Amino acid sequence: MPNPTAITTENNPYSALTKLNWMRIVLFMLSGLGMMILFLTELSIGSVSLSFSEILQALFGTGEQQAIHEKIIYQLRLPRTLAAVLGGAALGAAGLQLQTLFRNPLADSWSLGLMAGSQLGVALVVATTAVVGSAVLEKLAFLGHLGIVAGSSLGCLLILGLMISISRYVSTITLLIFGLMLGFLAQGLISVVLHFTNVAQGKVFAGWNDGSFAGVYWEHFPVLVPLVLAGLILSIVMVKPLNALLLGEQYAGSLGMNVKRSRLIIMASAVLLAAPVTAYCGPILFLGLVVPHLCRGLFNTSDHKILMPGVMLIGACIAMAADLIVNLPWDRHFLHLNAVNALIGAPVVMWVILRNKSLRSFRI
Repeated sequence: MPNPTAITTENNPYSALTKLNWMRIVLFMLSGLGMMILFLTELSIGSVSLSFSEILQALFGTGEQQAIHEKIIYQLRLPRTLAAVLGGAALGAAGLQLQTLFRNPLADSWSLGLMAGSQLGVALVVATTAVVGSAVLEKLAFLGHLGIVAGSSLGCLLILGLMISISRYVSTITLLIFGLMLGFLAQGLISVVLHFTNVAQGKVFAGWNDGSFAGVYWEHFPVLVPLVLAGLILSIVMVKPLNALLLGEQYAGSLGMNVKRSRLIIMASAVLLAAPVTAYCGPILFLGLVVPHLCRGLFNTSDHKILMPGVMLIGACIAMAADLIVNLPWDRHFLHLNAVNALIGAPVVMWVILRNKSLRSFRI
């Protein structure tokens, strides 16, 4: 007669849960290892290839060609790689928060028009520069950087507040269409604003508008790093309210959560993450949309305690991988960062649409 108290592996739910947790730990370790490998590969590959030993010599100040390699690493590759790490982690975390806040699987800073708002804010700063004169801003370089971020943040915040107000009255699909229309409206306003600037300022904006991590330099990091870190810390602090919001605002309120305050904090976090990255790197598309879905699939969970650090790691890895592809020593250099992101992101978006019943069954 079998022992009724005997617990086997097959019928023990705790065993399956332990196995799943171990798999997630392994995934985090592999993601961290992949991030380190990509980081070193970004520093080594380019028009001039550097070995691992040459990278170490340049970083720690030894070796015969240390001066040349140090210039390549410190002035070109290291700022770009650090910007990719910060940008990927920030946009991944912002996308996860926005998808939860709007309960919309296709929400991110681009599809909701936030990035277009940031672009409009930067365009207004560029127009102001044309009026005031670049000589004045050169004397106030640090304030100039803050002005770009402030313009980007203000435009992003205004669009986000408008989208949250509208989301109470419209469906998921209608909200996305409204966000896209806001984006087109912002693009039209950007053209009008740039029409009143000079040719040089227009070219500066056009170069920034392509989206690239290569335009970030050391003088930008004193503004970029604190703002992104503040947004990442807020996103980690808000994992419990985000989990509650998955089940709806009424349920979250029944748990004693201050829904209005939580929404404001999540909004602030999303703006702190998306606005400075957009201000210095330009509009980086698809990362905020794709990374949360990849993490949900990899970690097999909707728990933000697991997803939030996951999107930061995976976002940084994907951003570095895309940047690495763009900056490979190609004979003809026509690749852009957003083109590579589109090749990664568009299939994921199509998969989400086909997988989501409410999006698949939409009819006009």
